[in-house]
Amino acid sequence: MIKKILLGMTLLMAMVSCTEDYTDWSKPQVNAEPKAVEFGNGSVTPVDVINLANVTEEKVQVASIVAPTSSDAGYTPTIKINLGDKTYDIDNDGKMATADLASYISETYGKRPIEHDIDATLDAWISNGSTFVKMASSETFQVKAIPVAPVIDEGYYLVGDMCKTEEVENGWSIEAAKAFKHSDRDVYDDPIFTLTFETKEANQYWKIIPKKNIDAGTLWADGVVGPKVNGNESMTGLLTSDGPGAGKIAEPGKYKLTLNMMDYSYTIEPVNYDQFIYFIGSTDGWGSNDQKLALVDEDKGTYTGYVYIADPNGAGFEFKFQREQGNWDTAIGASNFVTFKDAAKDPQNGNNLGVNAGEGVYYMDVNLSEGTITATKVESMGMVGGFQDPVWNQKAPHEMTWNSEEYCFEATNVGVTADGWKFIVNKDWSINLGGSINNLEQDGANLTVAGNTVKLYPTRKTKDNIYCTVE
Repeated sequence: MIKKILLGMTLLMAMVSCTEDYTDWSKPQVNAEPKAVEFGNGSVTPVDVINLANVTEEKVQVASIVAPTSSDAGYTPTIKINLGDKTYDIDNDGKMATADLASYISETYGKRPIEHDIDATLDAWISNGSTFVKMASSETFQVKAIPVAPVIDEGYYLVGDMCKTEEVENGWSIEAAKAFKHSDRDVYDDPIFTLTFETKEANQYWKIIPKKNIDAGTLWADGVVGPKVNGNESMTGLLTSDGPGAGKIAEPGKYKLTLNMMDYSYTIEPVNYDQFIYFIGSTDGWGSNDQKLALVDEDKGTYTGYVYIADPNGAGFEFKFQREQGNWDTAIGASNFVTFKDAAKDPQNGNNLGVNAGEGVYYMDVNLSEGTITATKVESMGMVGGFQDPVWNQKAPHEMTWNSEEYCFEATNVGVTADGWKFIVNKDWSINLGGSINNLEQDGANLTVAGNTVKLYPTRKTKDNIYCTVE
């Protein structure tokens, strides 16, 4: 009898335990309905996740609304939706402008196509025709949405006829693939990729490979892009991953290939570097372009020189370079660069370049083929040499003062001698000037002109060379 009772109790406990954990698998699981929140004497019910890629209408449903009612008969409330610190129109059916929602997401979170859970509230306003009064605010609810954006990989590579080398004969291989350059920003905030290359033969074919294929060792897996038509010689066009063809570059030469993966477009431009690029910006209200950098490496398109940057109108320390004076169509802006070093500023909006160290003279090193710009602020311009005691004392140079009227550094009572001397920036030999006083160059020979008053003109504002006067 005792054994039977114990057995019964065990079975009963097992049944209770199973009941607590039991799931009826014959019934499909259903996600819980979004919970409604209060809105005065009305309510707001969130909707399911909104994938903006599937929305074709001008308005999109972001909530179901039971509008609060007013004690003043005849008044219909106007409803506003608050997303973060932004307020937008929304109708009483819970629909807001699709463009407003898309804009808020891209500005707040970026364009990467992932789900964002946005805290939102509603306000109801009534008006008697002259005055608006807020009659109710809702509790917080969530708008869940995915922005529209194409698939953008973390990197891209060029393969093709022009990629072969002496070491790698097959230009259509992982070993020969050439990596595009990209900034350190998210690819959905900066979808621009650039690559400079050279073709030594005519009719060179190419395609673009995503980084994931290179990493996986599967060159021709999904994601490869190229022009729609095989053999397309167009220097601009659209890319496709649906049966991509190979583009073709007809003539030998140096080229820069720019990809904009937000709209899957490409541009190929011949690389012909001019002798100078011309600075224009906030220094004088974008009114002149007579400061300039000089070409020092024609293979890489490297330009160096000094520019004076100021902001007399409070518009920001911003600028661009013009390839031709007065020609904005070929101007060089932020989109031409992927790396901003030292005081150079990576802009978050617009295409202007900038600096983050304020007014002053800057030594610029601009590499157009690799897309890098370095801006070193001249905190100290001085002279060192045999006239010093001790001689050539780089840590205590004879300091010069900037004259913004004449665009020169100047110093008096210097006493430089024929024993030799040079200009030095920031008490360091990495940036120095020597050679001829009529044509000063980086790492130039020691100067041997004696005098007491020295003026250095570094910006090439009135001459093509950097020069100085010694009296």
